[in-house]
Amino acid sequence: MVEDDPVIADHIVSGLGSFGHSATLARTGSEAIDALGVHSPDAVVLDRMLPDGDGISVIDHMRSRNEIVPVLMLSALGSVKHRIEGLDSGADDYLAKPFDVDELVARLNAIVRRGAPRSDGVSQEVGMLRLDPSSHRALYRDAAVTLNRKQYSLLAHLMRNADRLVTRSMLIEYVWSYSFSPTTNIIESNMSRLRTALQEMGCDPIETQRGAGYILRTERCL
Repeated sequence: MVEDDPVIADHIVSGLGSFGHSATLARTGSEAIDALGVHSPDAVVLDRMLPDGDGISVIDHMRSRNEIVPVLMLSALGSVKHRIEGLDSGADDYLAKPFDVDELVARLNAIVRRGAPRSDGVSQEVGMLRLDPSSHRALYRDAAVTLNRKQYSLLAHLMRNADRLVTRSMLIEYVWSYSFSPTTNIIESNMSRLRTALQEMGCDPIETQRGAGYILRTERCL
């Protein structure tokens, strides 16, 4: 729980406790980063405006280390533009202040439930490209890369539909569980990072169908 306002922090921690959850409190971004090095939380509640900077910098740090823990961002900045910025940065959900703690807990439960990619714990393979659900790694020939949760889910869905078009709307619904119109670059930014990770392994299987979606080509995984 990352929140510098003591009243809000106490309210959330108390609310979480009433639902049987425990929380470790950090009041700055640097404290949050230090805590993540010690604890392995099921989820992070992250205030956006912190004394030492924007909470997005904490997400950047987490994602650069391939931390797959889901993040619920809190903020008094509740415009559509600000929500899109938070989601594009890698947050799994965004809740504007003021909020009801019951809704916060419900949203936390939701992102934790959908936190694990829907792979049923089974390794997926397309040609020489394989996914290892236990470690969130993609493996191609003798190379391997650890993916964050969004990258893993994107690749898993593309592999499950190999050689078939996967639309942007399908990815929004599967990976983010949102029903909003996919007019932002949330897919493109995450797909770009995924493709870079795959290319670094010597694999480039994803084809963009402009204006439609993406296809993972089996012949490019051989």
